[in-house]
Amino acid sequence: MSIRERMSGNEAIATAMRQINPDVFAMFPITPSTEIPQYFAQYVADGKVDTEFICVESEHSSLSACLGAEAAGARAVTATSSAGLSYMNEVLYVAASLRLPVVLAVACRALTGPININHDYSDSMAERDSGFIQLYGENNQEVYDNYLMAHRIAEHPDVRLPLMICEDGFITSHALENIELEEDDKVKAFVGEYHPENYLLKKENPLAVGPYGVSGYYMEARVAQAYAMKNAKKVILDVAKDFEKTFGRSYGFFEEYKMDDAEIAMVIMGSSAGTAKACVDELRKDGIKAGLIKVRVFRPFPGEEIAKALSNCKAVAIMDKSEGFSACGGPLFAEVSGACINMDKRPKMVDIVYGLGGRDFTVDAARSVYDRLGSIVETGEVGEVYTHMGQRE
Repeated sequence: MSIRERMSGNEAIATAMRQINPDVFAMFPITPSTEIPQYFAQYVADGKVDTEFICVESEHSSLSACLGAEAAGARAVTATSSAGLSYMNEVLYVAASLRLPVVLAVACRALTGPININHDYSDSMAERDSGFIQLYGENNQEVYDNYLMAHRIAEHPDVRLPLMICEDGFITSHALENIELEEDDKVKAFVGEYHPENYLLKKENPLAVGPYGVSGYYMEARVAQAYAMKNAKKVILDVAKDFEKTFGRSYGFFEEYKMDDAEIAMVIMGSSAGTAKACVDELRKDGIKAGLIKVRVFRPFPGEEIAKALSNCKAVAIMDKSEGFSACGGPLFAEVSGACINMDKRPKMVDIVYGLGGRDFTVDAARSVYDRLGSIVETGEVGEVYTHMGQRE
């Protein structure tokens, strides 16, 4: 039976970690993810886990320690944010290429500069092509549930890739919300123990980790890694189906909110989706056929599925909470528009970059987006495709 509780996203992640009881937690603090190792350190001190808790000198070292642990056959976790994730950059690519299923909690925060400690997705989006699976949560419940599914996805023999659990810095990481926790024994049974097929300490099958990839082998390794990411799509849905059967809460690649007959729609991620849903509800009362797609799984990107979900819309706004500096739109827009390029009938699309560095996103702001989409449908004129919203002129 679920246990009703009230906690922050950081505590929810730390609680999931405690319930799973990983072999190794290598930590280095950075705002706003610092609470995760703080909570977990208390669990270690109280004897609630038997995890090897390692304090290291940098974020680069924390992920490196996790790689060593995973290569040796252990289940390893860590957490970070913003510049800390950037500092891990080299090791992120190594983890994915070595097929080591580390689970990394990221409290997403703006990257420098100028220095800012508030939320957007510039940190996680900068690492979107590192080879990590990426799951995003709208609220604390979804962050907790994503973490319970993370190890089963990452460690699946058809996948064996590292995974990021992304929450919104300070918005979900620190805000208290009602949440349903699952009983410790049921979580342990759902997640299971980690039994890797090959690892450094397996004497029956000695192997090397991190060999030099000469030209005759490098591409094959990369292609195998790419297929593993493709395989992750099925595994994510299979694990979600078992999660729903076990705990009663349902998840897919994304959530379709009032999309059955939607003529105008927004594609958005994270906590901003809750605000946008409130706007959709208001618009529906006014007879406007508005809908919303909230992306939960960004890697692997569910392009074919999103294209199908948008196929009956007339105009769509892609909401990017990070700036891609491509001069033609942000990363979410690139993915969604690319997925729709071969549709026989596709909606007109615009990209709106918003919320950078913690800039507010309100119901009125969401309404202005839908008003623009309504104008596009009425006039047939898209106007400027790539714009920003919320900044001072």
